[in-house]
This record gives sequence, C-alpha cells and structure tokens, in this order.
Amino acid sequence: MAHLRCHAMCGAFVLFLSASLVTSTGVSAAATPQPPVIQIPGFTVRGDSTSVTILVLLTLLTLLPSILLSMTPFVRILIIFHFLRQALGTQTAPTNQTLIGLALFLTYFIMQPTGIAIRDQAIVPFQSGRITALQALDRGAVPMRQFMLEYTREKDVALFVEMSKEQRPKTPQDLSMRVVIPAYILSELKTGFQIGAVLFLPFLVIDLVTASVTTSIGMLQLPPVVISTPLKILLFVVADGWNLVVGSLLKSFHS
Repeated sequence: MAHLRCHAMCGAFVLFLSASLVTSTGVSAAATPQPPVIQIPGFTVRGDSTSVTILVLLTLLTLLPSILLSMTPFVRILIIFHFLRQALGTQTAPTNQTLIGLALFLTYFIMQPTGIAIRDQAIVPFQSGRITALQALDRGAVPMRQFMLEYTREKDVALFVEMSKEQRPKTPQDLSMRVVIPAYILSELKTGFQIGAVLFLPFLVIDLVTASVTTSIGMLQLPPVVISTPLKILLFVVADGWNLVVGSLLKSFHS
C-alpha cells in the first residue's frame, strides 16, 4: 500500500511540475507556428501542440517514479528522514505519507533551477516546433547531467566508466547518462547514510545516558526507551530540529 501511495504522490507531483512549467512558458497551442514532429526510428508522428504534449506527459507519468528516485535528491532526503525517525524512536510519527510528501516538495524546491534550465533549453523550443522530441530530450539531458555530476563522487564515476568499457571522456559533459545516473545514485546513498549516522549519534547518547541512570538506580519496571523517547522529542522540539535538518539539507545542495 505504501508503494502504491508513493506512485500516486509521484503522479500528482509530475502534474504539478508540468502545469507550472507550461504556465511559465506562456506558449499556447494557438500560437504554435508549425505542428511539432516526433521522429522515432521506424516511424514519424505529426500532430498539434496539445496532442503531442499529452503524449509526452503520459509517458512522463509512466517513467516518473524511476526518474524521481534516480535523478533527483529524493533518495538522499528520504534516507535522512528515515534515520531521523528511527533515532527519535517515534516509529510511525511522522507517517510515511508525511515524510514522502515533504521529500517530494523539497526535491521540487531543489530542482527548480534545473527545471527552469530544461524548460528554456528544451521545452520552449519543442512547443514552438523548432526542435523534435528527441532533440528536446538531448537538450534537457544537459542540465540534468550537470546537476548530477555536481554531487557525484569521482570514485563512483570512475567505477562505472571502467565497468562500461567506454573510452575515458575528455570532459565530464562527455559522460553518458548510462554512467552518470548509477554513479549519482551510489553517491547519494553514501551521502544519505553519512548524514543519517551523524543525526543518529546525539540521540544514541541520550539513550545510553538514560539506560545507565535507570539501571544504576534500579528502575527496572520501565524500559529505558520509554523514558528516553520523550526526552529526545523534547530536545528535538526545543532545538527546532525540523528547521535545522531541512535547512542543512537545502544548504548541502546550494553550497
């Protein structure tokens, strides 16, 4: 059920993102000078702006969960939130839906500059009929590649370049998406676990101190976690923990 809810939220997210992009372009179907042409090996599709846009959006809806998980900060953010909830010991608070929703909108906030670049370089020319859909995909891949490479470790890139048997690129922009995407995911997983471990340590200290105190005074009727959980929540609220965590996450992508 949680998997299905995640896909539903992903669908709503792409509709929201697509609507904002279309609105910001200010290009209507009536203003399109020529019907765009989609050239795919084996056949060619011609149509007006509305029909082609619907076709592209339906395709994006199908591919969105994979794109969202593999090419955006969504993975890092969700891993950090999971570690934070485990460290607090609240089990199901906040709920999965709340954490996924917050991660989605933080992802949208972080990716907005990249989305604007993709709109200007690929979506606007495609809607005006100046380029084909495949050319739009090639142009849109450039800002995404640049974003992912900015947060990808050289060690991970070198691993996939070696395993792919490709020639060593002269510049990072010459790397294929086949190499960049898995290297980016690997780097994001490592970063997410590193930040999650750092978040876990202060709460672990509280658990150890609480367990030591309750054991030393002979309070064996209540498990130490029952006493430490309210203390951890109180400390987190007093320190304005959500603001600190979210602020640190955003700064890590804008440094």
